This record gives sequence, structure tokens and C-alpha cells, in this order.
Amino acid sequence: MARVRAHLRIHGRVQGVGFRSRMHREAKKLGLAGWVRNLPDGTVEAVVEGEPERVETIIGWAHQGPSGARVTKVEVRWEEPEGLRDFRITG
Repeated sequence: MARVRAHLRIHGRVQGVGFRSRMHREAKKLGLAGWVRNLPDGTVEAVVEGEPERVETIIGWAHQGPSGARVTKVEVRWEEPEGLRDFRITG
């Protein structure tokens, strides 16, 4: 199965609400690789690699986030997969 890579930038109230830890859990459940981190401007950045339908599933999840989050926008940039093996919280 071909792998895809999506680079996400999630806007809204997405820091201090458990967004990274919940995204980590969802990605692991879906068998995805990549990373997620907070950025200084208050957004969350993530890279996810895996089977196309599973990547689409986590993009859909990112539009909602965990309870307490208020997502206003999700930017998605498609990139070439790098063959990442696990999913980490990097910052």
C-alpha cells in the first residue's frame, strides 16, 4: 500500500487542551508515523505518514481535536513521505 505524508498546521485554541497527547494517541491507534508540536504563535504543527485513508482520518480528527479545543482552521500540505517509523511529541 502506498504511503502519503500530510503536513498540518492547526489554528485556534489548540494549546493547553491536551491536543498533542490526544493526537499522539489517535495516530498510534491508526498506525501512523510522524510528529506533533506546539509552535510559539499558538498553533500546533504535525506531520503524519501512513496509508491514505488513515491519514485522512486523522486530518478529520484534527478539525475537531480533543474536548476543550476550538479549531478554527487546519492547513494541509501534501509532501513526499520520508519513511518515518513512529509517532512522537517533539515540542
